[in-house]
Amino acid sequence: MELEAVPTMQNEERDDVFWQKFSVPFQYPVAFVRGLFDPAKSLFADVVAGEETDKRHRCFFIIDEGLAHLGLEKIIGTYFDAHSDRLEMIGPPMQVPGGEIVKKDLAHVECMQNAIHTRAIDRHSYVIAIGGGAVLDAAGLAAATSHRGVRHIRIPTTILSQNDSGVGVKNAVNFKGIKNYIGTFAPPWAVLNDFDFLAHLPTRERIAGLSEAVKVALIRDPGFYLWLEENADALATFEPKAEEFMVRRSAQLHMRQIAHGGDPFEMGSARPLDFGHWSAHKLEALTNHHVRHGEAVAMGIALDARYSVLAGLLPEGQDERIVVLLETLGLRIWHSALESRDASGRLSLLVGLDEFQEHLGGALTITLLRDLGVGVEVNEMDATLVESSLNWLKARARSE
Repeated sequence: MELEAVPTMQNEERDDVFWQKFSVPFQYPVAFVRGLFDPAKSLFADVVAGEETDKRHRCFFIIDEGLAHLGLEKIIGTYFDAHSDRLEMIGPPMQVPGGEIVKKDLAHVECMQNAIHTRAIDRHSYVIAIGGGAVLDAAGLAAATSHRGVRHIRIPTTILSQNDSGVGVKNAVNFKGIKNYIGTFAPPWAVLNDFDFLAHLPTRERIAGLSEAVKVALIRDPGFYLWLEENADALATFEPKAEEFMVRRSAQLHMRQIAHGGDPFEMGSARPLDFGHWSAHKLEALTNHHVRHGEAVAMGIALDARYSVLAGLLPEGQDERIVVLLETLGLRIWHSALESRDASGRLSLLVGLDEFQEHLGGALTITLLRDLGVGVEVNEMDATLVESSLNWLKARARSE
């Protein structure tokens, strides 16, 4: 490696400052299967073993307690017995609360770190998380901060985690009411999506996850957006082939942005994949997470679609078209908390916009729409247009 002198603003070299430069390639498999823990199928064992076929690989499971009724400990145990030449389960799986509960208190992360420690999970062992996006976020943070990073495999079990968050590189929990304040960028060892888990989801959770597919289609793929419109009824009734295609395509688009968007660890101020999210994050907090993330994103999409029209970016009528799709999928576009105000009378969502800007690093960059499938970044939001957009959503929701 050759050290390079850093130039000054006048392009003069200094002899006391040097640039340390290196790059680290990241790659990990993202699989889409059914029957992941069927003993006759070797995918899981193959992923864990990789090229290290001459040893038994130590695995510690962290499981969303909402999946307890599925009897996963016995199912996984049977699988490990069938592949005992390559796999070793370290103790019984650890169960943790699902949903935002596991992200609201750092004590849950500390408990996971303690379990990783007491089970002597080292950097060549595996922490395997099975659950929704919140459990994957918290377990991923525990894994990333133990031994400066142990191998972590995600097994997402919800629409939202299979088609969006589970395939990414972020881990985080909330702090002092601020969403995802404490976290890391740490790519997983692998992501294994098993469609069979989706059949066990409550209807509300299954529908909520569709919003992230609409989001990524609107900013990245007009063809996928048209497909969503054409298959909205099938998706709303959980037709398996439509659901599987939606998950795969949405995940692929998210992966493409991470790999080729030029900023996988979000060093800049833009968050193109956060279309519809600036208001969604605040709405979740305002309702103490009674409004689920996917539901809040749907409302954020509707809000930003209307704002895009009022700002002269998106053709008139396209906002209505987007809202019709959301509603056909079973997603709501309005909640009374959207119009709440703080003690000074300021719209709470605008306070959330300030918080979102702080999270970005001081420079505001919001993704809006120029067309269906085409996102555009703006650096300011007009408070008057935000309020007008909210009034439009409220009036439209009341007329239904």
